[in-house]
Amino acid sequence: MAKNRNKKKKNNGAVPMDTVGSSVIDLPQAMDTSGPGDQSKASSIGKIKKGRPMKRSKNVRKMKAIAKAISKNERIVEKITKNESKTVRTQTAKMLYD
Repeated sequence: MAKNRNKKKKNNGAVPMDTVGSSVIDLPQAMDTSGPGDQSKASSIGKIKKGRPMKRSKNVRKMKAIAKAISKNERIVEKITKNESKTVRTQTAKMLYD
């Protein structure tokens, strides 16, 4: 069972696109009479987002790591001040009884 863990899963349902067969362009088509509003909606659905999603995710990971380091540093500082105040309290209490 462990042998199959690292293998990629095959997508048996996917069929390669047929580029050799007859295309839709060969057949006569009706003229598009839709308004300009309909055209913008249809074109916005098929648009490909441009940019660098990997770069953005890298920056997100970096910012999360920085935030985590800052919060960890603040917790350490709080712990140190708490321990210092505790030692001061115990020392003053000891001085009272001596």
